[in-house]
Amino acid sequence: MGFLTGGLGYVVPFLVVLTVLVFVHELGHYLVARWNKVRIETFSIGFGPELFGWTDRVGTRWKVSAVPLGGYVKMFGDADPASMASPERLEEMTEAEKAVSFHHKRLMQRVAVVAAGPVANFAFTVVALALLFATVGQPFTPPQIGKVEAGSAAAVGGLEPGDTIVRIDATAISRFEDIQRAVRLDDGKPLAITVQRGGKDVTLSITPRVTTVTDRFGNQHRFPLLGIERQGVNYIRRNPLDAVWRAGQETGGLVSGTLTAVWQMVIGARPADEIGGPLRIAQMSGEVAQGGAVALIWFMAVLSVNLGLINLFPIPVLDGGHLLFYAAEAVRGRPLGARAQEYGFRLGLALVLTLMVFATWNDLVHIGLIKLLKGFGT
Repeated sequence: MGFLTGGLGYVVPFLVVLTVLVFVHELGHYLVARWNKVRIETFSIGFGPELFGWTDRVGTRWKVSAVPLGGYVKMFGDADPASMASPERLEEMTEAEKAVSFHHKRLMQRVAVVAAGPVANFAFTVVALALLFATVGQPFTPPQIGKVEAGSAAAVGGLEPGDTIVRIDATAISRFEDIQRAVRLDDGKPLAITVQRGGKDVTLSITPRVTTVTDRFGNQHRFPLLGIERQGVNYIRRNPLDAVWRAGQETGGLVSGTLTAVWQMVIGARPADEIGGPLRIAQMSGEVAQGGAVALIWFMAVLSVNLGLINLFPIPVLDGGHLLFYAAEAVRGRPLGARAQEYGFRLGLALVLTLMVFATWNDLVHIGLIKLLKGFGT
């Protein structure tokens, strides 16, 4: 219940994290739209009534709105923040207005503008991690086992202290962090773990055990674990070029891991209660912020990847839904009809709202509020 009483310790980090990531996402849309000579009417952080803002010299209204759960860039020709167009309004435009209207741009220009938001989130992750790797250093611990917990999956499966893990299934292992990522994505199936022992390669079949872990804030999490410990954590500072390259690799690993986890939820191999909403993000933001700036930047980098991927899902209302409509336009040679797009956006909005309700329910269960309310009724 600490989340409910943490006050500014949770709210401020949450607002900082969300504002930065939303700004980065919307800035991607804005910059590519301006590059393609689209007039921008509004750049908003948040939804709902405006709290404060200003209008720049080209007529764009920059503002912060009351509901800090997203944002939008409203371009000339849009009928609403979701970039729906009004056919009547588009037909009435003069040639000068069509020249700066988003909906009158060529197909690939529109694709570039829409894709720029998620791309900006991925780019932010690369830049943030590259800065950390070049200054603080990249976590890089040799994949050698320092300790095997008695009775753990690793002990039962035959792993020993001093073993160096070189491969898990088809994934090559170069550092201990790779082991953690591969094991966390296990869906209950045995892992083929190859280790170097006494100058020879030995392959073992081990099934990680789902274990409840309590963090330093008292929150409980369920993870598949082998039951091994590293010999120590090392940080290697990279030169700028190497830092960017390795940050790109790390970002690719985050994308791959996230998509794998989502697919496991879809097929039922991973519990859907791992889906979190704004309350979970707020709680995690406050907790991570207590670990310092480095931990908070790591958290923002991971969250930025998730934001980019979510927006690429082919659901109308999201960027991926727009790209899906543009793919249909490319195949048909003309845009989908206004009614088909309207029905698609209605369905997409219903899906997004359903997901938000589900995620918020998970959040309430996670922070213990549902259990507390049930206690009042008994």
